Amino acid sequence: MKKNVFACLLIIGGLLFSGYPSFASPPSYAKWGQLAVKTAKEKYPRANIVDYLHIGREDKPNSSIEKFKLWVDDQGKEFGLLIQIEFDPKNDRVIRVHTQKTSN
Repeated sequence: MKKNVFACLLIIGGLLFSGYPSFASPPSYAKWGQLAVKTAKEKYPRANIVDYLHIGREDKPNSSIEKFKLWVDDQGKEFGLLIQIEFDPKNDRVIRVHTQKTSN
């Protein structure tokens, strides 16, 4: 009898505490991704962002560069847009934003 009660409590406890989703913190590049999308929308105001890819981060001695590729549909014309955001990692101050349109 005690084993059955213990087993039931164990099962109920497991169900209660396993049902909570774990919330992961946003990736470190998230704020830079938002700036990349904002930059694309400023440059191509009538365009839709179809896809988004974080290529990676390049660390330099005094700055870092976050690299993104966005796939853009500008009134039926689709193209890639490479966006590089260079910033000071000590204070997150943007140094330069470079965009380059690509065909693929």
